Parts: sequence; C-alpha cells; structure tokens
Amino acid sequence: MAGLGTLFLLDKLSAISWGFIYYVIIYSKTINFNFMPIWILYALLSAVFASLVAIFGKIGIKDLDTTMATTVRAVIMAAFLFIVTLFLGKLPLIKTISGRPLLFIILAGVAGALSWLFYFFALKYGKTSGVAALDRLSVVFVLIFAVLFLSEKLTWQSALGALLVTGGAILMSIPK
Repeated sequence: MAGLGTLFLLDKLSAISWGFIYYVIIYSKTINFNFMPIWILYALLSAVFASLVAIFGKIGIKDLDTTMATTVRAVIMAAFLFIVTLFLGKLPLIKTISGRPLLFIILAGVAGALSWLFYFFALKYGKTSGVAALDRLSVVFVLIFAVLFLSEKLTWQSALGALLVTGGAILMSIPK
C-alpha cells in the first residue's frame, strides 16, 4: 500500500509541476511582476524542481545502476527540452549558436553531466537531504569562480551568504 501512496504523491507532484511549467512558459511574459524581477520567480521554480529531482531520483535509483539512471534521465531531459523548444518556436535559433558560445555550451553540458553522475552516485548511498545540501555548495563555488574568472565583486553580503550556505550544508549532512 505504501507503494500506491508514493505513486499517488508523485502523480500529484508531477501534475503540479506541469501546471507550473505551463503557467510560467505561457503567461510569465504577460504578467506584471512589479513586486519582484521575473528572474527571481524563475530561480525559485528552478529550486522547487531541483528538490523534486532529489526526491524522484532517490526513489528511482533504489535498485538501479546510477550511471544508467543518469543516462536515461539525460535522454528524457533532451527529449523534453526539444519538445519545449518546438512548442515555443525556438528551433530556428539553432543557427545562431556557433564558435565560442557553442564551446562553452558544450563545456557546460559536460560539467552538468559530471555533476549529475556524482549526484546520483551520492543519492544512491547517502541521505537525500544531506546530498542535496552538499550539492547546493555549488552556490559557494559559483561565487568563487565568478570572482576569479568573471570579475564579479565579492561583497560582505555575498561572503556572509556563502559562509551561511556552507554552515547549513555541513549541519544538514552530518550523520545523526
């Protein structure tokens, strides 16, 4: 019976996810978000869906090889994104990608694939909340790399935020 309850919950989460996707893609450009910039909504939705990746991934890899599970996930993501690209009429823009931007998109793809391979390895053996917390240390690494390579400024607010994220990740990943 617990399996049916889990399936029902996942079905509900999936329906909610699709509703968010549809709403954001279709209506976000026409709604007046005076109370916050649209990028904040997108970032929050990204965080919600990233949390679902951890939950669905942990359930999905229970009895599977993590490399194969990651590969299947990547194929599904590629197919889904291709459908979204078609739906939004963006496919002709493929001709605009070349040279240096293409190189960095390729590098981002390889980095993302490596990230997800290690993420699923960690999920297979670790506590979901601890793995997700340590994975979010990417925020701290982004800050460091942005300062080193993108000439972004390190402020006291961003440094304090990085320290708090690091402390939170450590606290959430300590075995009980």
